[in-house]
Amino acid sequence: MGLKALDYETLNENVKKVQYAVRGELYLRASELQKEGKKIIFTNVGNPHALGQKPLTFPRQVVALCQAPFLLDDPNVGLLFPADAIARAKHYLSLTSGGLGAYSDSRGIPGVRKEVAEFIERRDGYPSDPELIFLTDGASKGVMQILNCIIRGQGDGILVPVPQYPLYSATISLLGGSLVPYYLEESANWGLDIDNLRESVAQARFKGISVRAMVIINPGNPTGQCLSEANLREILNFCYQENLVLLGDEVYQQNIYQDERPFISARKVLMDMGAPISKEVQLVSFHTVSKGYWGECGQRGGYFEMTNLSPQAVDEIYKIASIALSPNVPAQIFMGLMVNPLKPGDISYEQFVRESQGILESLRRRARLMTDGFNSCKNVVCNFTEGAMYSFPQIRLPPKAMEAAKKAGKVPDVFYCLKLLEATGISTVPGSGFGQKEGVFHLRTTILPAEEDMPAIMSSFKKFNDEFMDQYEDNWNHSRM
Repeated sequence: MGLKALDYETLNENVKKVQYAVRGELYLRASELQKEGKKIIFTNVGNPHALGQKPLTFPRQVVALCQAPFLLDDPNVGLLFPADAIARAKHYLSLTSGGLGAYSDSRGIPGVRKEVAEFIERRDGYPSDPELIFLTDGASKGVMQILNCIIRGQGDGILVPVPQYPLYSATISLLGGSLVPYYLEESANWGLDIDNLRESVAQARFKGISVRAMVIINPGNPTGQCLSEANLREILNFCYQENLVLLGDEVYQQNIYQDERPFISARKVLMDMGAPISKEVQLVSFHTVSKGYWGECGQRGGYFEMTNLSPQAVDEIYKIASIALSPNVPAQIFMGLMVNPLKPGDISYEQFVRESQGILESLRRRARLMTDGFNSCKNVVCNFTEGAMYSFPQIRLPPKAMEAAKKAGKVPDVFYCLKLLEATGISTVPGSGFGQKEGVFHLRTTILPAEEDMPAIMSSFKKFNDEFMDQYEDNWNHSRM
């Protein structure tokens, strides 16, 4: 018998090319160690509830009632559930075609899409059309659907920030397109330089690549920076001049840990710019229930909104969404609850504010604890996490550590992260999994471990790091940035 279609050797080459470091070698080793009984702190993925964040009470009450509608007929339901949760569950059940067990429209429940449009209008000050909003199984599915429509083959390029979240590199590989990197400037707090963008596009075109779209991640993952309004204007001007679709990954918009640079959506800036740009630039914006103070990663709820796409193109995207029949319905309810939150005066309002503010304030403190912790370590330098859920310190590895990594057949930052994992149980992602400049090394960790555990985690990191540096340094001196 010869090779079969699902033998490794004959698999689709695009599948084999995909690399996804967030669940890569480090994660697999951490899982092995955990099986052997070692305590592992999984900071490799932005998964808040897995690291002890408590779910918000009100949305869980509403979805519980939607999942078990017979509870609504129980005369004692009012003893267990507040009246506003009962009312909201009835509202969402009335929007479905048969409760949570029935498929919805492939674009999502119309009533929930209307709630998303109203949220966008409140946020940006410009009306939004529910017909241009599709609900998806997490933001990732939406990103994959849109890239699938843009990438026609190897000759099509997508501009992606480096360091980047590997969803983009992995999906572009899988779809057989070309990733066109543009480097963020670490010394300018991971800022974006338009000249650098122009150069990336020119280089790609020189290689015969047709650059079709640009990705921004705001706030940044893994880099944690928030884009300023001026930066967003420059980006939109650039997309207008170069005729690029802008993909705005805005899943961390609730996660802001400083007051100088609040989150501003790409759509608001686009509309503020006025015609012709506001009528011409095609924009697709993504959001999710997985991040923010919700952290409902396992529910898989997201949406994308399309701006300046033709009705025919929207119909084609609808057709592709229809192949999967329906996005996950319980997650659509979570999305409705996120975009249409409780209002002052509602019975559950004060508890909801207390819970959500508590989470955000704690994340703000943890962002500071982690940045300061990294900056106190030998040969480690780290920008402050302005937003999102990650810290991305630069690790300055001595030449001897590089040699040891080479001998072990490992990329230097993978070598460092594996040693860190074995010594401390802290599971991180090496910077090489996100892309970085040649000869510069980083790691990404989430800021999600419980606040009370943070000092111990940072002190165990510092102890490991400083001993590692002493071991490999041997009189090597490196001035700090």
